Amino acid sequence: MPLIDISIARGRTPEQLRALIAGVHEAAASTTGAADENITVIVREVEKDLWSRTNTTIAERESGVSGAQASAG
Repeated sequence: MPLIDISIARGRTPEQLRALIAGVHEAAASTTGAADENITVIVREVEKDLWSRTNTTIAERESGVSGAQASAG
């Protein structure tokens, strides 16, 4: 019973998210042999100002501001 939990930055269209779910479901079915009814895919959209890597959020990266610059005020 695969449970696939995906976190992704908010901003994709409903069509893109649906395609992601379908693709991941298909990959799980073909690689694990699990029945369709036993595969669960959860997509969690995270606001860009709450997703950080190297102390810089996605929102900061997109605006050209680094985490250090934002912290310095």
